[in-house]
Amino acid sequence: MTEPTWHKSSHSTGSGNCVEVRQHTDRADIRDTKNRQAGHITVSAPEWNAFLQAIRDNTL
Repeated sequence: MTEPTWHKSSHSTGSGNCVEVRQHTDRADIRDTKNRQAGHITVSAPEWNAFLQAIRDNTL
């Protein structure tokens, strides 16, 4: 099985102020594009989906 690849947000700015996400079936890894060597955080799939829904709903 192939490891998922990192991708940038479609809302990333040209200045590099963005995050990258690597989505797995059961979780999502998130890292700072400008500081990749610092590692990443991992959240569960339900947490990631709730975060995305909150953005869509403009409730953050």
